[in-house]
Amino acid sequence: MKIDKVTLAFWNKVVLRNINIDIKSWEFVFFIGHSWSWKTSLIRSIIWDFKPRNWDIVLDNNLALYKNLNERVLEEYRRNIWVIFQDYKLLESKKVYENVAFAMEVCWYKDEVIAKKVPEVLEQVWLLIKKDKFVQELSGWEKQRISIARALVRDPDILIWDEPTWNLDPETAAGIMDIFESLNKQGKTILIATHDKNIVNKHKKRVITFKDKEIFSDVEKWTYNIDA
Repeated sequence: MKIDKVTLAFWNKVVLRNINIDIKSWEFVFFIGHSWSWKTSLIRSIIWDFKPRNWDIVLDNNLALYKNLNERVLEEYRRNIWVIFQDYKLLESKKVYENVAFAMEVCWYKDEVIAKKVPEVLEQVWLLIKKDKFVQELSGWEKQRISIARALVRDPDILIWDEPTWNLDPETAAGIMDIFESLNKQGKTILIATHDKNIVNKHKKRVITFKDKEIFSDVEKWTYNIDA
């Protein structure tokens, strides 16, 4: 996936200018920057939740996504990408199993496929034992894992998470990152926007730093390189 010449603006205020990022399959990338460096807005644009002033995404088959946009192309693209936002967007009135199943139901998966897949992903994130619990009965760490399960149940090629460790203690944050390391080894492309220098410094992946509305640096096997 290539993010090609992105410019984002709110009304007449440009917040990101001429952003170019080429992300290969299987890559693990951190997006870092100060608060109000507009990383979340860029993520929203990747899934067409926030329309940029100008840009395109060039897919692995060299198709320019938005220049060729139609309902079929957009649906297929969104099936292959999943974003987990800070608030998780869980359904509080539903149980763990129902939250995960809902991600498949809205895409019209058959009942027998849902019944097979949901327990598999809950087992993968160590939550099968909690499948009949309501969301409000769970810890923050468990809610994080529901969010991951909802992503995995659709089997996307690209997983994006906005601040996965912002409210977690170091040990729990390490557990989240272990899951993402495992998914990356299985072939998933991982993009993480974060202010957590500990996870960035520990994992030493590709680090893209945003500063002054532009990409300040883009370095392989790098560390957290901005002031606190």
